[in-house]
Amino acid sequence: MNWLEEVGFLLRITRSEEIARRYFVVNGFDGALTMLGLIVGFYSVGNVEPMVAFSACAGAGIALGMSGVSSAYISESAERKKALLDLEQAMAARMDGSAHGRAARLVPLVIALLNGASPLLVSLAIALPLWLASEGTPLPADPLGISIALAFGFIFLLGAYLGRISDTFWVWSGIRAVLIAIVTALLVSLISR
Repeated sequence: MNWLEEVGFLLRITRSEEIARRYFVVNGFDGALTMLGLIVGFYSVGNVEPMVAFSACAGAGIALGMSGVSSAYISESAERKKALLDLEQAMAARMDGSAHGRAARLVPLVIALLNGASPLLVSLAIALPLWLASEGTPLPADPLGISIALAFGFIFLLGAYLGRISDTFWVWSGIRAVLIAIVTALLVSLISR
């Protein structure tokens, strides 16, 4: 069994697939909404250098990623240890060398990495036009505007994905997520003026 199959197996036996998916989507949404807020703030102020905007966005993305990794690892590690202890008490045996013992050690790490990677990757993808502009790459439109459009796109896709998971109309779920983003953008615009 390769390591990817092993991770899948351990996620299944601990019933953690849903938790990993939920963390990935929720923190991806957090990353996209945070980037939207930052970029709308820069857009509202005007005349912000693309490298300054990119640096702020990258910093926020890294902070969201580190927060996601550390918080998920601490909470999931505690949950997995408790589940293993409960199983050991029920079985009246140590389970360190079993699949459940491996899961108690590995699953928190996998979930933590997914939890941290999601907002970081989404943030960097949204901020990419700012970096390209700072490097002198010609873009078809204002880099802040492109980043705002990307943020709305990611937010719609994450909402639509949640709609598919919950077996509801995915377009409506995506639109609902975009409505949250619009309210956020309006609030940031009001504060930034």
